Amino acid sequence: MSGQGVCCVIGAGDATGSAVARRFAREGYTICVARRTEAALKPLVDQITAQGGRALAFGLDARREDEVVNFFQHIEANIGPIEVLVFNVGGNVRFPVLETTAQKYFKVWEMCALAGFLAGREAARAMLPRGRGTILFTGATASVRGSNGFAAFAGGKAALRALAQSMAREFGPQGLHVAHVIIDGLIDTAFARTNFAQRVDELGPDGILNPDHIAEAYWWLHSQPRDAWTFELDLRPSAERW
Repeated sequence: MSGQGVCCVIGAGDATGSAVARRFAREGYTICVARRTEAALKPLVDQITAQGGRALAFGLDARREDEVVNFFQHIEANIGPIEVLVFNVGGNVRFPVLETTAQKYFKVWEMCALAGFLAGREAARAMLPRGRGTILFTGATASVRGSNGFAAFAGGKAALRALAQSMAREFGPQGLHVAHVIIDGLIDTAFARTNFAQRVDELGPDGILNPDHIAEAYWWLHSQPRDAWTFELDLRPSAERW
């Protein structure tokens, strides 16, 4: 794939999102990264720029339709054609069912499912006239299996997976590669090492997901030829029980 377009990463957090942004920047893509607080993206933008890449930061509430529409329209009009969208918004919170208010459940669903729909729809709107593009959704263990304390998260992630399947079937024949990545395991972050230090030590280096290795899988998906596209990819450490 040519690296002359734009790669958008919505939910460019400090682990997977940032690693994916850096990986696509190395291939020559202009990187447009977004999260709720634009200032939090400065270290990532500075890092990509220092390495010779081009990156721009945007504050975005991906649950708000007007903000998402304006985000994609601005990029297409002023920055360049969007070739890749990576939707990486989280929403991983834990509440027992009886302590999950309607407000909490709805907010998690908005973050996981509604935001994914809005971003995916607007990316497809931009890509379809060109007959090409890649849309990658980040899933989780909860995408395929509910568990104790994660009813809201599982509901949102399962909905996101169903959205990805529907988009892949609708847009694949029109040239868009839509894929869903299930991240099944603990990701190596400063948060994980601080809050789950004992668990990280027990797992060892092969038991925790390296964000840069996750990013390689995203790049591989984008690079696949049209006659051999992957829809769903599971990524888990060799030591992970599943």
